[in-house]
Amino acid sequence: MVELSQRQKYELKRKLEELANCKGKHTELISLYVPPSKQISDVTSYLKNELSESQNIKSKTTKKNVLSAIESILSRLRNFKTLPENGLIFFVGHKSVGADQTTMVAHVIEPPMEIQTFLYRCDSLFYLDPLKDILTEREIFGLILIDRRECTIGILRGNRIELLKYMTSQVPGKHGRGGQSQRRFERLTEIAAHEWFQKCGEKISEIFMTEKNMKGIFFGGPGPTKKYFADGKYLHYEVADKILDVFDTGYTDEFGLRELVSAASETMTDLKIAKEKQVMKRFLKEITKGDNSLALYGESHIRKALQMGAIDTLLLSENLRKYRVTLTCPTCKYSEQKTIREDVLEDFEPPQCPVCDTPTQMEIADKTDLIDELSEMCESTSGTVILISDNSEEGNTLTSAFDGIAGIARYPIEI
Repeated sequence: MVELSQRQKYELKRKLEELANCKGKHTELISLYVPPSKQISDVTSYLKNELSESQNIKSKTTKKNVLSAIESILSRLRNFKTLPENGLIFFVGHKSVGADQTTMVAHVIEPPMEIQTFLYRCDSLFYLDPLKDILTEREIFGLILIDRRECTIGILRGNRIELLKYMTSQVPGKHGRGGQSQRRFERLTEIAAHEWFQKCGEKISEIFMTEKNMKGIFFGGPGPTKKYFADGKYLHYEVADKILDVFDTGYTDEFGLRELVSAASETMTDLKIAKEKQVMKRFLKEITKGDNSLALYGESHIRKALQMGAIDTLLLSENLRKYRVTLTCPTCKYSEQKTIREDVLEDFEPPQCPVCDTPTQMEIADKTDLIDELSEMCESTSGTVILISDNSEEGNTLTSAFDGIAGIARYPIEI
């Protein structure tokens, strides 16, 4: 299977977010997946048959909306002499906009991967599962942390760390008894530890046996316990065979999962999260240089550097939800641009034109996803764009300290 680029994944993820927010009052949203092997004439015949069947819908409003959606798809199909190499997807229908009002939406998508099956569905939501499957992370690693007190089971999906199970034991700690009592308590402690390890091994095996695409397992914990457990045949042999390496960690709880991934990233440099960590460490190292630093941050500085073609590596947070909006005066045609957060864009009221003598409210003429805009500027000058997740300490730093936008310049510049 072809691996999607970061930009392709981001754009598909954003499109899915938009489509998931579309909700019909009734079964008025049509999802149509057309594989490249399907003849357009066959699809047209199928839709005409659905058009005829939809005449039987009892609700007049629903019937009207479904018929108009099918006719819209038929109209758009006429623009294609042949199907694209990966097929076509149509999401068309009337979504609810409140107060018993609906509005027509139509999305025609050429998927980044080939569609395998023809599918038609009419529902109150768009059917998105096949597209979600494309985004399913295929770089999967198991995470195990264990000592005599705690066991934490997690998984690393690409650059996302998930906690799957956290358990605590009843194994006795140190005691002050001596003589025969000491030996008896030591035996009881070892029996309790053995039973604890058996319990952990069964739960770990149960969880990881269901992860068919798991590439390997990273093992961690303080002291020698983890090594004893790994060598003690407590795990199912298929799970034990996937252990890639054992690491020392100071914690065996949820915090320890990040510690374990960080340790694994030092040796497994091909991991997606390892690549993010490496580039963020490089950026943070440049920050500390002072003079001749190549680090840049802040949207205005990054934007100027991009216009100069001086950015070598652009770092953007995956969770950067902002738009670059173009505001235009309808009277004098004066225009300006602003960056606006997605969560306030819907209620944003454009300001008055600063040029016109009489008060004139400006209008939103265009809006562009900020990640798309900055990425295109960077790539046009042969720069590299890296989207950083919030699943690491470095990713959190990019978001909290640098507002999700930073860069490494090709040469020292002053802005």
